[in-house]
Amino acid sequence: MAVLVGKKAPVFKAPAVVDGGVVESDFSLEQFIGKKYVIFYFYPADFTFVCPTELLAFQKKMQEFEERNVAVIGCSVDSEFSHWKWLQTEQREGGIKGVKYPLVADQSKTIAENFDVLAGGYEYDEEGNASFSGIPQSYRGLFLIDKEGIVRHQLVNDMPLGRSIDEALRMVDALQFYEENGEVCPANWHKGDKAFKESQEEIASYLGSN
Repeated sequence: MAVLVGKKAPVFKAPAVVDGGVVESDFSLEQFIGKKYVIFYFYPADFTFVCPTELLAFQKKMQEFEERNVAVIGCSVDSEFSHWKWLQTEQREGGIKGVKYPLVADQSKTIAENFDVLAGGYEYDEEGNASFSGIPQSYRGLFLIDKEGIVRHQLVNDMPLGRSIDEALRMVDALQFYEENGEVCPANWHKGDKAFKESQEEIASYLGSN
């Protein structure tokens, strides 16, 4: 598994469904550079079981992300047509109607490959014939990207393990606090908690008070 933290997020242009039903043919994360932070996350597939709980949970927290100047973007290996249909399907029927943030279509699986969350890969025999080994879907990868396009946090879950939306918000708060104050955030830090400069004296004081 590649560690992308500290590196430029991989660049791509791909179809996406935005605003719950509008198809864009050349969606790119580059539109947010210099303007917004980005939570870019992968999920295995449309019309599954754990995935709608995550997509809808992100939507429920959208106001909190927007207050922090964060764009939330989902991605799977499904087509934009599959995304569109899922977005039009009522929640009581297994759909995600009401989700408004962009869903990127990665049918080629190259985006998942470049972010190193694809749960498989192509193998070639001696005659050059290709076969896919593993699962042609992505793990539940999540990447926090700053306004310069640099990955500052990543987390990858196996497919059965849904992630915490509150943890994604906590990491945004920690990054923005550090950028604004120059103070580092200790274990289990939440907005409003004490942080400290990178000095032995402050670390000793913090540890002594906890």
